Amino acid sequence: MRAIREAPGIVGVGAAVPPDSYTQQELLDTFGITDPRIRSIFLNGAIERRNLSLPPLGPDGKPTTETQGDLLRKHTASGLRMGREAVGRCLTDVGASLADVRYLCCVTSTGLLTPGFSALLIKDLGVERSCQRLDVVGMGCNAGLNALNAVSGWAAGHPGELAVMVCVEVCSAAYVFDGTLRSSVVNSLFGDGAAAVAVRAPGGTSGEQPSAPALLRFTSHIIPEAVDAMRYDWDDAHGKFSFYLDPEVPYVVGANAETAVERLLAGTGIHTSDVTHWVVHSGGKKVIDSVRVNLGLSRHDVRHTIGVLRDHGNLSSGSFLFSYERLRDEKAALPGDIGVLMTMGPGSTIETALVGW
Repeated sequence: MRAIREAPGIVGVGAAVPPDSYTQQELLDTFGITDPRIRSIFLNGAIERRNLSLPPLGPDGKPTTETQGDLLRKHTASGLRMGREAVGRCLTDVGASLADVRYLCCVTSTGLLTPGFSALLIKDLGVERSCQRLDVVGMGCNAGLNALNAVSGWAAGHPGELAVMVCVEVCSAAYVFDGTLRSSVVNSLFGDGAAAVAVRAPGGTSGEQPSAPALLRFTSHIIPEAVDAMRYDWDDAHGKFSFYLDPEVPYVVGANAETAVERLLAGTGIHTSDVTHWVVHSGGKKVIDSVRVNLGLSRHDVRHTIGVLRDHGNLSSGSFLFSYERLRDEKAALPGDIGVLMTMGPGSTIETALVGW
């Protein structure tokens, strides 16, 4: 395992959401949902509010129907707004400028665009034209750690230079509204948000940053037999892409969580009981509960995961960074502490990272 003093570290973080926030009750009222089964899904998922970019209201006072083209345009416009804001806040947190960014990685699963967010943000923000870039598209809620692994690798090979990753998810640009229980589970869960993280390895003129948690190790645990449990595919009936969540997802994820963590800690001499801080993807109430029970964690251990779900819903790939930002702001991590970052999503996959302060 790479020594903390040599490993790339998380030196800054910043998040952004759309300006409009809605309670679950407000969403039920806005869309005129009266089915008691669907109302129960919305009101009993441990989510209080979500930031969303809803469609404009029609003459009847109800949200208009959005075509796939409308959704893709919303994904681009809202994603760029949030991405710019998240990157700006992240750089302010580091005390860096756009001129310092040498590598930009953008993550999204809620729309397809070419050129991707990395090129669009470099143009919009005025990032140096020599900035290297990467777009990670379509991997789903686990993708933040997949991308952070690549960003950490780049930073390790370029000591002292600043790499930035931004997860941009406009989940309100990726939905079907048809009144079925399948679509209602998805529509009750996800929120819009972007989160950026800055990574730098010691060296060059940047100096050591001992308060930054070091990215020590990444592992993946793929569950091929559950490959169809989470998917985003074309819905012919509605002419849109539609996200599907199998009801068994929480139990599949929970049953594999211990194996994923054991793989992460194997050979390090660290045990699960030695981990002080847990930053887990806010996948949903049942997912969080299943992970918590299978790993023997307390509600306090996943307090920031629960808090992000309550305040924003499932923010897809950037959820874990919203939780990390709360942990960082809490100032609870001390030198010598160990943390685990965990995301889960289509594949089905559990991604983990080991961090040390």
